[in-house]
Amino acid sequence: MKITKMLLPALVAAAPFFYSCQQSTDVVDSGTYQGTIQEVEPDKDEIYVKTDDGKVLELYFTENTTLTHNGETVPFDHLKEGGKVEVDVEKTGQRLDPKAVRILE
Repeated sequence: MKITKMLLPALVAAAPFFYSCQQSTDVVDSGTYQGTIQEVEPDKDEIYVKTDDGKVLELYFTENTTLTHNGETVPFDHLKEGGKVEVDVEKTGQRLDPKAVRILE
């Protein structure tokens, strides 16, 4: 019983952390979308983009993903949260593969 009393406050305190780590994402059809970068995860080569129509896309870069700014190829570290992008994605099952990401601003 004492263990329960000790663990319960710890679990309650940790609950918001686990909730905040979960990001609800959407799967869209293959195509081109514009939006704002919500999150950049450099260690995973991953970005989350909120599209202009309110969907959140989870995009893992592959060796085939091109990243450009003003027509020039740029490295992944040019992506910043809050930046505007245009993405060409291909839907593969429930996964979205980014074919091209263009930094707009």
